[in-house]
Amino acid sequence: MRGFLCLSTALLALAGCAEEATSQGEPPRPDPAPRTTMVKAPEAESLPRRLQEGTTTPREVVSKYLRRIELIDQSGPKLQSVLLVNSEAVSEAQRLEREVGEGAEKGPLYGLPILIKDNIETKDMPTTAGSRALAANNTGRDAPAVARLRESGAVILGKTKLSEWANFRSSGSISGWSAVGGLTRNPHDLSRNACGSSSGSGAAVAAGLSWAALGTETNGSVTCPAALNGIVGFKPTVGMISRRHVVPISSSQDTIGPMTTSVRDAAMLMNALAGTNEGDAATADADGQKTDFVASLDGASLEGKRLGVLRWAESRDARERAVFNEALRRAEEAGAILVEIEELGGEPLPGGEGFLVLKAEFKDLINAYLADTAPEVTVRTLPDLIAFNEADDKELSLFGQTILIDSEATEGMAGEDYKLALEALRRRVRDDGIDRLLTENDVEALIAPSFGPAFMIDIIRGDIIANRAGAGWMAAQAGYPHVTVPMGDLRGLPLGLSIMGGQWTDANVLRLGQAFEDILPPRLEPTFRATSDSNPALRDTIVSD
Repeated sequence: MRGFLCLSTALLALAGCAEEATSQGEPPRPDPAPRTTMVKAPEAESLPRRLQEGTTTPREVVSKYLRRIELIDQSGPKLQSVLLVNSEAVSEAQRLEREVGEGAEKGPLYGLPILIKDNIETKDMPTTAGSRALAANNTGRDAPAVARLRESGAVILGKTKLSEWANFRSSGSISGWSAVGGLTRNPHDLSRNACGSSSGSGAAVAAGLSWAALGTETNGSVTCPAALNGIVGFKPTVGMISRRHVVPISSSQDTIGPMTTSVRDAAMLMNALAGTNEGDAATADADGQKTDFVASLDGASLEGKRLGVLRWAESRDARERAVFNEALRRAEEAGAILVEIEELGGEPLPGGEGFLVLKAEFKDLINAYLADTAPEVTVRTLPDLIAFNEADDKELSLFGQTILIDSEATEGMAGEDYKLALEALRRRVRDDGIDRLLTENDVEALIAPSFGPAFMIDIIRGDIIANRAGAGWMAAQAGYPHVTVPMGDLRGLPLGLSIMGGQWTDANVLRLGQAFEDILPPRLEPTFRATSDSNPALRDTIVSD
């Protein structure tokens, strides 16, 4: 029970609970398998229907998920994906039941438990972005996205762990690690990374710890953990969902995105989340662009759909390419017209522009956010944050803060170099990138592998990724929609398929995601094995007689 109690205590005390897994030595080895008393997760895909029909109740569902968090996340496999459970979750579920009993209508997300990445503010829990500098950041306010979920009947189950500062602190970072929460592990292989920065959201949904979760993406932080954990992740057009009261990196690339076990569930969340918010100027056109994302899935099919296949985004690994080719074969069998795109082409972009854009935007945005945090937070500027990290005994124990230092050295968004870099970047990834590829090849979407298989955790050297694959960076930098759906596996490690479209084509990207989901193999259920060596299918091949 100790792990569950740590989840329920105040955040400063929780940081102490995490010390066991954030020491400078090797993190403790996880148990090889969950306990046999495991509470089975509710079937996520049928859960909305059962709640609406009344064959289960919000209180029953919330209680089961809380029990699984206790048994899987802090005991048994020790995923460490959930930072805090909401102490009000059960009472919120009871309130919903009571209101319905008194004649209130059930909202579209009635009773559905949702975890929130810990850089998105919730009124009932602190928001730390994984940093001890924000341990006391209990603002008492909901981000508009969270408020929309509550209005639709969802129950906020808790906060998920993330890569500290959404992986925007050091180029030598360890995805899934933060000084507050420790290290999140991949439920398919506990020795492998859950990817960042929405590592906790991806691992938790894959492990059946919640019906769904919110992540955020600047460049791959929804789609990478979704792909590596074997779930659906949707990064909408920037401006479709408000970023108000979300710890920021980039005004041009940041967005909230749903992480679920099915495309339909992601569409349900988009119906609740999408819309204009006066606190975020980027959402000015959202009300005019949003639609009924769930209804748009009806009749989803690949028949006659022209899709651009980004061959240049494939892995060098023949086994990964074989999984992708099988997905393409199924797509053609379902009637898709595939157009091979061998090269990216277009005008080359000078190195560093994209990173300069992020650092300049981060400097201005994080200063504004820190100035508006809870009164108990003493760090109010980026220089304050840098100084706090230098003085703290845990923050820099595994890697540094070069990105924070480099961001402070920029002139921010007022600098002429930033303006030129943003213009060049958008020309490269929009006009001369996704838009050109769609138009020149007469296709309605681009498809590619999402990523490779989950890479090993390495707390000494940081993230080391072999055989990079995917083109999600284009959609991220362009601010365009991108969905990843499970497409198969490589020896028990999930692989994802990416579908990307033009600006505001979110509904069509999800519709294509549904069509692919219908023909691809079902997603892998996590085994919580300690390492790939313990996979029964492989063990006999590596153990000598």
